[in-house]
Amino acid sequence: MARRLLPALALALLVLAPAARATVSQTPDVTDTRYSSVLVGEHPVIAGVIWHVIDRNDEIELVNHSHETVTIFGYSQEQRNVAYDGGRYARILGDGTVQINENSPAYYLNQSFFETGVTVPPSATATAPPNWVTVAHNATYIWHDHRIHYLGLGTPKIVTDVHRRTLVFPWYVPVQVGATPGYLYGKLYWNAEKSFSFPIGAIIALIVVVIGGAALVIVVRRRRADGPPREVW
Repeated sequence: MARRLLPALALALLVLAPAARATVSQTPDVTDTRYSSVLVGEHPVIAGVIWHVIDRNDEIELVNHSHETVTIFGYSQEQRNVAYDGGRYARILGDGTVQINENSPAYYLNQSFFETGVTVPPSATATAPPNWVTVAHNATYIWHDHRIHYLGLGTPKIVTDVHRRTLVFPWYVPVQVGATPGYLYGKLYWNAEKSFSFPIGAIIALIVVVIGGAALVIVVRRRRADGPPREVW
């Protein structure tokens, strides 16, 4: 029975593997709760094309049910000259096929949360012919995007009061829907940290309990010292 089930299980895993790759970011999950990235707008607005910022501030989800090809562009030169095929990082075709361009520098840079510790091969440039690799057929792709999160480790200089919500920077992600160039527009915020305050009520309640317990101990000890009451004849 077990031998009969093994081929079916292996086939199921092969079918599910591409979908898992397309719905999980390439980058290790390093959620920084000090920040929030907010998607403010998109252009063009097309029915069936849905964008979300997820994981608070570093990942974007694209769902494409528009029957148009939706393309995401990469960084640096890639986003300034969309005429370069190598500038295209990922796309979802009109039939829901999800593809990644492995000749895009963004493909490699997105494997590190801070763009460090990765090597972009010489073959991956903004002018290189795209090498499209199909990773799923579920019309959904999630990717880590360095444009929408803070790349430093310390507190941004623009944050002068950590207890106040502060705009760190606005961001843009170039995209294309069908033949129409467009973009996502958003803002990265520093979340206000809560000021520490002593729980005065809890401290007072604790003091009352301690004093009451101490008084009870004293009363009990005095009664034991006096001994049992004597009978009077």
